[in-house]
Formats: sequence, structure tokens, C-alpha cells
Amino acid sequence: MTLTFSRILGLSATTFLMGCGATSLVSTPIANIDSTPLKIAELSETEKRNWGHLDLVTDTIPGMSVDKAYAELIGNKKGTKVIVAILDSGMDLKHEDLVNVLWTNTDEKPGNGKDDDGNGYVDDVHGYDFLGPSYNEQLEAARILRLQIGDAEMQAKAKQKIDADTQKYLGYKNQLDQMYPAIENADKAIAAHLGKKDYTKKEVSAIETQDQSLLQSKSIISQMFQYGDSISDVLEDMKGDLTSIGEQLNYNLKVDFDGRKAVGDDPYDFNDRGYGDGDPQNTVDDESHGTHVAGIVGAQRNNGKGANGIANNVALMSIRAVPNGDEYDKDIALGIRYAVDNGAKIINGSFGKAFSPNAEWVYDAIKYAAEKDVLIVHAAGNDGKDLDDTTNTNYPNDHKYGSGGEIANNFIEVGALTSKYGSEMVASFSNYGGKNVDVFAPGGKIYSTMPGSKYDFNSGTSMAAPGVAGVAALIRSQYPKLSAAQVKKIILQSGLSPKAEVILGGDTAKTASLNEISTSGRIVNAYNALIMAAAVDSGKMTL
Repeated sequence: MTLTFSRILGLSATTFLMGCGATSLVSTPIANIDSTPLKIAELSETEKRNWGHLDLVTDTIPGMSVDKAYAELIGNKKGTKVIVAILDSGMDLKHEDLVNVLWTNTDEKPGNGKDDDGNGYVDDVHGYDFLGPSYNEQLEAARILRLQIGDAEMQAKAKQKIDADTQKYLGYKNQLDQMYPAIENADKAIAAHLGKKDYTKKEVSAIETQDQSLLQSKSIISQMFQYGDSISDVLEDMKGDLTSIGEQLNYNLKVDFDGRKAVGDDPYDFNDRGYGDGDPQNTVDDESHGTHVAGIVGAQRNNGKGANGIANNVALMSIRAVPNGDEYDKDIALGIRYAVDNGAKIINGSFGKAFSPNAEWVYDAIKYAAEKDVLIVHAAGNDGKDLDDTTNTNYPNDHKYGSGGEIANNFIEVGALTSKYGSEMVASFSNYGGKNVDVFAPGGKIYSTMPGSKYDFNSGTSMAAPGVAGVAALIRSQYPKLSAAQVKKIILQSGLSPKAEVILGGDTAKTASLNEISTSGRIVNAYNALIMAAAVDSGKMTL
């Protein structure tokens, strides 16, 4: 659930073309939080790459105080190793910052084609791949229409979504098809005038000319500097947008596409097992989501490489179950059970969808994880909507729509923050909900691992969830006797709770306090969570 499209799509082609002419344990009192000055200066390069680890009061950035926790509470204490399952798109098992923190099934002999440990999965050395050779997939709504799944109401809602989204992405494509060549030509004209390919906003602003064509190019390029530090970056982002839009139209929304055919199972038969393989490596570089998520949780710390994970003593289990489209309920349910049965104490789920025909399979898996003391951390989604409105369904979750309370006490739903403290700190893309989102954590422009031992920024509640999973891993590592339910309560109760109104869904006319848009009213704080965990572990505090 990485945020896919760049901000450029917020500018309509028409407009563009016209333009061419806490508790007592918490060390930071609430009063101090709300009096924290807004950060006016741009983030430094170091801050950009690490802002989610910084401290709100010290740095005026709404990070999770991870660096402070290490400096003042953890030091060199490793604690107990915690297995964290990355239930996602697979990850780069050879990445320089991940290779030393992988979970390894020592009872399995790699590559011999046998189920050596008798767990039902062949050659599962670092996890399991439930997708096999498949990659591109439909949205569940498209599958509902193709296979005529569910009742008439479900099919009608699915058709409504597919039709609306198809028109939306066709509109995006038409918009970018108009904008891209205009920006590209303007870039060439400015580069020729200045005699250099790379130029700055200041240099463009300083151009004085009576040439109407050059003036038009100046106007276009000046607008585009809103969306990137260089025009080459803007054009690259637009290429990425066009690729993503093409995937939406050609695979995700296409009703007669069948991405599962290559796997060979019936994804709507829970008893049809034995599919997939033991290699949960990402299949192509573009399948980068799981790698990025994994690095946020536990990229090897302080090794001189590109990124530091939050947790310092983890074993990352890769479970490939999320395709380039909507995941199948069967894969998610079996993936959760695989993680639980093979020793994971935390499962990160940075995925979600609007329809879930076999949600009961996943609910049962969540309850199974709760019985086995496993915490599940899940991303709230990137639609900028209120999940308390039952028309905005987001699966999986820890409740059954319209049926009352939570089904288990081991599930944390996470919304996303940006680095800008104040009214804009809740990311415009982040879903929210006073009943259905538990807490907020850094999710805007997070720097982490990418396939091929590379690093880059991604945004989404997909990035916020592993931040919380990393904090949970720190707690379970330092205080292994604490239960999953206790760790959930600690994370929710120890966070910082600013009282300021925040903008919702990017709509400045729609504001609310964090207390109104989450169950906790808080932003996650690792430093405070560890203080509270110590008190609970020692018996000085009860939850």
C-alpha cells in the first residue's frame, strides 16, 4: 500500500495548460508538546533520511524518538532476538542491509526439494512464497465480476468501483499524456537557453526574455519546481505514474485478466494447499514494496550502509503473499498461520483492499495469532478517508463490519504522519477513524531499503505500519515476558497526544484532533513505550 502517484496529478492538465500563458511515565508533558514551535526550515538531507527516528521536542519533527531511546535507554543492550514476519510482496534476501538479519529455518535443507522439518512447506529457508510465478493481479472487485462471486449487492458495489476507478485512471492517463511532452519540451528549451542540462529554480526565475515561446517554457518549468528539486526528477516521477496507471488499467482493473492462472491452485478453496514455493525473494526490481517495509523494521543498524532499521535484534521472515494488485484472502490467512507456526512474534501487514469475499478465513487466522501471542500490525490505507464510515471498507481488520467490537486484542491499525508538525502532520493520503485506526506513525517520504542493495523514499501507511512493528520488536526484545496484548496497550497508551487540529484527507475545510480520528489520539513514541514497558514488566504499573 505504498502511495503510488506523485503530487503532480493534483494539478489538472487544463489548469496547467492555461498556466502556460500520556501518563506520568511520559517524560515529555503534553503542554510541552503543544508548545513545540513549528519547524520552518527545510529538513536537512540527514533529517530527511532519518526523520521517523527523531524526537518531536528536540527536533520539532514528529518522529518516534528512536534515536533518543537508543541513546538513553537501550545503549548496546541487544535483548532477545524477535522474529518479525514481513507479510508482503517478498523481499530482496541478498540486500546488503538485510542479508544479516534474515530469519533462517535451520531445520530445512535448502534446495533439496523436500519438506525436511515437516511443517508442510518445502525449502522454506527464509520464509515462503504463496504467489509462485505470479506478479500482476486484479483488484478483488474485478475478480468478483469475472468469477461472479458473492451476492448481487457485492457484485453491484464491485462494478461501481471498477467503473469509477477505470474512468479515474483513464483521466489520469490523458492528463499526463498532455502534460509530459509539454514539460519535456519546456525543459529542453530552458536547458538550451542556459547552456546546461541541470539548472536551478533560481536560474529559471532570473531568465529575462521577450521570446514568447521561452516565456511559456519558463512558466511551465517554474510550476514544475513545486513538485521536485529538479525537472529530471519530475519527469522521472511522471514516467513512474504512467507505468503505474498502465498497470491499473491493464491488470488491476481489467475484468478478464487472470493473474492467478500461473500458480495452479483454486484461490477460493481454502483446502487447496501445496501451492507456491520456498523462495520468498522479490521477482523483479519493481516488486520493491516488501524490501522497503523490511528495512524500516530491521535494516542492520550502524553498519555504515544506507539505512538503520528501528529494531536492533530481529530476524526478518519473508512471506510473499501480496501481488501487484489485491491479495487473496487465502494467501493472507495461510501467511499469518505460517508466521505464527514458525515462531514469529510480530507480523507486519502493509496491504489492504476494499472487498474480502473470504474475510472469515483471515479473521480466524488473526484469532489464531492472538491465541499464540503474536502481534499483528496493519496499515490503515491510503485513500484519505474515514474508516468509521462503513462504505469505506478496508480489509483485513480486527472487527466484522456492523457486528460490534474487536474479535481479538492483538491487532494495531496504523495511520501515517508527515514530517511537518502541526496541522499538516497527518498525511493527506492517510485513512483515519476514531474507532478503526489505533495510532499514527511516520509514513511520509520514508527512506529505506530497495532491491539490488539500493535505497529510496516511499510514502504510505505501508511505511507507517512497519515503524510501529519495529517499536513493538524493540519492546518484545527488551521485555520478552510481555504479551502481545500488553505490547499493543503500551504502544497506544505511551504515545504523544498533541491536541492541535489536523487537516484530514488534504481538505483544509475538514479538521479534527487526533483523539477524534484514532482510538488512542496519539503518535507512536519508542522512548516512552520502553519506559512504560519497563514499568509494566517490573510490576510497578498495570495496564
